[in-house]
Amino acid sequence: MYAYLQLLKGKARKAVNSNANFVFLCCEFYSRINISVIYGGERFIRQRKEEKMGKKKIPVIVINREYGAGGRSLAAILSERLGIPYYDREFVEKTAKESGYGEDEVLKEGEEMSKSSRVINNFLNSTVSYSSSYDAIFQAEKKVVLKLAEKPCIMVGRCADRILDEAGIDAVTIYLHAPLAFRLKRAEELKENGEEKLEKFVEERDSQRRVYYKQYTGCDITDASNYTFCFDVEKVSVPLCADFVMAMLEKE
Repeated sequence: MYAYLQLLKGKARKAVNSNANFVFLCCEFYSRINISVIYGGERFIRQRKEEKMGKKKIPVIVINREYGAGGRSLAAILSERLGIPYYDREFVEKTAKESGYGEDEVLKEGEEMSKSSRVINNFLNSTVSYSSSYDAIFQAEKKVVLKLAEKPCIMVGRCADRILDEAGIDAVTIYLHAPLAFRLKRAEELKENGEEKLEKFVEERDSQRRVYYKQYTGCDITDASNYTFCFDVEKVSVPLCADFVMAMLEKE
């Protein structure tokens, strides 16, 4: 009898061990399947988003900005995520070819105008035969903007938002701004001020962009009602700005 009980105990122990092994194997299998589903699901969702964006007609995106607010950085991020080109300094070369002016002249007069230059420009334009270099360069830029807008792309500055609006071309428009102290840090990294005092340089660039924009669009470049998005990049980082834009494009 004792021997029989020991035999039963041994069989029970084997059964318990066998069941434990089975449970362990099931848990391990489930764990692996679950991990596979999670990572596979993430890949699937990402692929679906990319396919969805690929099937959509991506609009032209225009970024206006204060100096040192990161307009070029935002354009580069959106360009990579959307798979479309962006144009900033490339405008200079294209406009120079279109206008016949040198790249130095386009760089100087293609987006900025001092208040005194605006007064002189408007006075001379009142004569019948006069056409300023500012006007000629703007007309060339206008042609470049409209040509580039034939395909999805991102443009930085150059009154592109108002040019496209007048032409009836849909665009997502963005304005980046930030307190001067915040932008001075970025401006210091750019090192474009030469020997000029940095704060004065930044303020002059902002002023000249406002004057140029007003001259050729009749609008205030800082007017939030003219834009799809306005971001204070001190509070909303440039990558987060890109996330907001992407979220809107994916939703539409």
